[in-house]
Amino acid sequence: MTLEDILNNEELRQHEFPVARQQIFLAHAGDCPLPRRVAEAIAKYARECTTGDQESLIYPLILERGRALGAKLLNCQPGEIAFVGPTSLALSFIASGLKFRKGENVLIYFDDYPSNVYPWLAMADQGVEVRMMNIRGLGVIRPKDVIGQVDENTRLVALASCHFISGYRIDYQTIGKELRKRNILFCLDAIQTLGAFATTTEDVDLLAADAHKWLLGPCGAGLLFVRSSLQERLTPPIYGWNNVRCPNYVAQEQIVFRKTAQKYEAGTHNLLGIVGLVAAMELILELGVDNIARELLRKRAWLASALKAKGYSVLEADAGSEVSSGIISFYKPDMDMPALQQKLLEAHIVTSPRADRTGQKYVRLSPHFYNTDAELHRLLDLL
Repeated sequence: MTLEDILNNEELRQHEFPVARQQIFLAHAGDCPLPRRVAEAIAKYARECTTGDQESLIYPLILERGRALGAKLLNCQPGEIAFVGPTSLALSFIASGLKFRKGENVLIYFDDYPSNVYPWLAMADQGVEVRMMNIRGLGVIRPKDVIGQVDENTRLVALASCHFISGYRIDYQTIGKELRKRNILFCLDAIQTLGAFATTTEDVDLLAADAHKWLLGPCGAGLLFVRSSLQERLTPPIYGWNNVRCPNYVAQEQIVFRKTAQKYEAGTHNLLGIVGLVAAMELILELGVDNIARELLRKRAWLASALKAKGYSVLEADAGSEVSSGIISFYKPDMDMPALQQKLLEAHIVTSPRADRTGQKYVRLSPHFYNTDAELHRLLDLL
């Protein structure tokens, strides 16, 4: 199946994406509806689980398959992939597991999604200085902004690959290369690009992303990437039978962690979630991330133009394709934006209400590859 097959065959599109039968879903930067094949994979496994031991049916092959697919998406090694669930949990693992000296600093962006703020703020309890990045626009983080705000005491920079409101997609590769020259770790919250745009780990030390947005997977079934050279240094903040050596399930006097990123998987896996994650990654890889990215950028370009023509202000409307994403947030200063979002919902068009620190409210659009031009024209007609 190709992306063109989906967009040119309405019967196939509605079969693969049942949500399209009932509503126009334009909120994939929030919580996605599951594609049919993902839901069916989970349901099939759930039915099989009524017949016996849940693990014995698929373990450990499903984990091996998931690590291989995750490694292909991220261009890393399977041993650098861990299944720890939500992005918030994965980032908290990193912030809790890294130890810095008093007076050293980490650089973050305070107006990122809270999942990528609070774990780092908590590092202040260690005496670490948590610095807030100063930039010119909501989520508009350029390499020079980052490099200009680190110093000889900076030990880590933690950023999102794409801002959840403005849709600005950072040049994480250039940022990562420059930070590596300075021996500064780089952690990437990739939930708003994984499955939509190429997001690989050559220039990243740590990465986390749940599956329930652009990856089209279930909630709480995310990926954690830890570069192999960093695994010895990043100590897990949790301990269990699965990540600490315990032959024959007998506790030992010494705590010895498992090798590879499995050391961050303390207990029993979320196998239902991983089954869905595997099906979602297979779908994304079958269609091709680059193909998906081109389609999202095409949609964004003409949606931004059409919204501006209707008098709306669009965040980063004229940003180039190298920093644009599938997210389009718009507003009018004199308009009740929550009421507009509700009006769209009543017309079976699902969007996301969002607001920034100043209190400005937006309607956020995040169509995926399977949304048709006809659906987007319907949105514009209602506006």
